[in-house]
Amino acid sequence: MKVTVVGAGAVGATCADNIARKELCQELVLLDIKEGIAEGKAQDMMQTATLLGFDTKISGSTNDYSKTAGSDVVVITSGLPRKPGMTREELIGVNAGIVKGVCENILKHSPNAIIIVISNPMDTMTYLALQSTGLPKHRIIGMGGTLDSSRFKYQLSQHLGCSPSDLNAVVVGGHGDTTMIPLIRHATWNSAPVSDFLSAEQQEKIVKDTMVGGATLTALIGTSAWYAPGAAGAALVEAILRDEKKLFTCCVSLDGEYGQKDICLGVPVIIGKNGWEKIIDFKLNESEQAAFDKCAAAVRSMNDVLKTL
Repeated sequence: MKVTVVGAGAVGATCADNIARKELCQELVLLDIKEGIAEGKAQDMMQTATLLGFDTKISGSTNDYSKTAGSDVVVITSGLPRKPGMTREELIGVNAGIVKGVCENILKHSPNAIIIVISNPMDTMTYLALQSTGLPKHRIIGMGGTLDSSRFKYQLSQHLGCSPSDLNAVVVGGHGDTTMIPLIRHATWNSAPVSDFLSAEQQEKIVKDTMVGGATLTALIGTSAWYAPGAAGAALVEAILRDEKKLFTCCVSLDGEYGQKDICLGVPVIIGKNGWEKIIDFKLNESEQAAFDKCAAAVRSMNDVLKTL
């Protein structure tokens, strides 16, 4: 198997590092537009192979898409990261051109690839990737909800004093500070509802802190986070290449599911060798559906910006 990560910045390099350590593929390619960055980071990772005990072959290239030929999965992280005070929406103009160009070049050499989009604003970039490539919808996956759900579990674990691995909790909707919807009503701690252990005030704080999780980190470190986003991307690659049939929240194309059409939003899906294989209906209640519809309207307004570019 072969995987390409486009964009060798902090998120892309972290994603690649996770993929290599888990030996998810025989060949891993890092690609970046900046001279020497991908080559240097690939060499640096390869020099950890004997220390970490993996045999994945990692190579880097400066904008030479021929090196990516035959990739089974391509992760797109390229684009400008958020800076403090910057919204994901402000990134549309610049990152749309980058993501569209990457998709076109990738498919010239890997026409059967499954594409995972991490670039922000992620919901709009996933929609752009689908519209510009014409690929079957199951082969275009936006990573956002996978990361947001991980952040949700982190916040829950801090209040419960438990392992995040013992929690089941998902975030649906958009990958934005005001558009994501942490479904705390559905969250469980080893099958027991978390509401059995948390006050209403605690639950409200957890939801709010989850929604601003990305902005909080951006304010603290001065740029977008990278460890968790990179790990989230690698987790999706693993589920695809190992055909795990694992449930993640991912940004995918909706055609009537959750009451929406012609839009890419985060919903629970099964991930396997064919990409996203099935949407799971979590039976939203009236208030949750209203929040989802509001999120869809906000994302559509961002998607409309694509028409002006």
